[in-house]
Amino acid sequence: MAETVGTRRPGGKPSRLGPGGGRPGGARGGGLPLDLADPVPDPGGLLEVEALGREPPPRPFPRISWQEADDRYGSDKPDLRFGLEIQDATEVTRGSRFGVFAGAEVVRFLVAPRAFSRTELARLEEIAKEWGAQGLAYLVKDGSGETRSPIAKFLSEQELAAFWSEPGTTVLFAAAADGATVSRVLGGLRTHLGRELELADPEQQAFLWILDFPLFERDADTGRWTFVHHPFTGVHDGQEHLIESDPGACLSQAYDLVWNGWELGSGSIRIHDQEVQRAVFRSMGIGEEEARAKFGFLLDALQMGAPPHGGFALGIERFVALLAGEPDIRQVIPFPKVASGSDPLTGAPTPLPEAALRELGIRTIVPEDQV
Repeated sequence: MAETVGTRRPGGKPSRLGPGGGRPGGARGGGLPLDLADPVPDPGGLLEVEALGREPPPRPFPRISWQEADDRYGSDKPDLRFGLEIQDATEVTRGSRFGVFAGAEVVRFLVAPRAFSRTELARLEEIAKEWGAQGLAYLVKDGSGETRSPIAKFLSEQELAAFWSEPGTTVLFAAAADGATVSRVLGGLRTHLGRELELADPEQQAFLWILDFPLFERDADTGRWTFVHHPFTGVHDGQEHLIESDPGACLSQAYDLVWNGWELGSGSIRIHDQEVQRAVFRSMGIGEEEARAKFGFLLDALQMGAPPHGGFALGIERFVALLAGEPDIRQVIPFPKVASGSDPLTGAPTPLPEAALRELGIRTIVPEDQV
């Protein structure tokens, strides 16, 4: 993998580090961001990566859409070092005698390369429930090829044929009223099984770009449309008319780089047209007055002719952790935090003297039960 990463402008030299470019705060999930900026609004140029000082991984990196990643892996950061792809069973289970399948809007499954015991299946069901499942249906095919499952007697020959698998395997199902829940459950199980069954080749380096994220998603609390990446992400060319008429159909010009199942970094081509930005705000329920109060400086800059621009932000701790072969970023960050937000190395946060608080105009209030 690379010790130094740059982006390549079409027909030019790799661009080096520059200010801005990445999503505010860097890559999702915390960590120090390293921003790469490019004034050329061509995502193809930003997706070419150069490795310096080491043998580079095979290039170009695969590119798949967010929808394909969700359908095949149940995740927007899939580990491609092993298969275990998700398959759809919605159509074949229409009219099924198994009520859970018949009553679900979406039914999907994956085939694990192991005939699990009842104890192992009970543990997998608990994991599935943690991801939102009500239960975990399964078909176990033992070494002799015999099927073991409490739901097999409810399935037709057509269904059983669709779920056929090799001896020594287990078919695991997820069924729900929405695809997001099914993807979350099977994606979580896929990641767990990849780790527990050691399916990934530790010597392999699997990179891919995830493209074509949705521009909007529904806020779970308010039901209103909100942004997926940030409210300044560009929309696909030719889809500007959908921003207000059909927000759920809009695809964004956002992209993530995934390395061995880790989201290494994220970026996007930004909105550079004032009217497009206003339309995005309106779709999110932000009226003209609120938009002007919160983002007037941005709208003014766009009106004056801000150039097309885009960028990409790497999570440096993730990058270093992967290079070092560590399981998480806690092993490589200089001041790791615990769940409470405190720093075990320095003891932070510590109380500030009253004089320092007065200078900043801050007053602390101690809860009554702590007095």
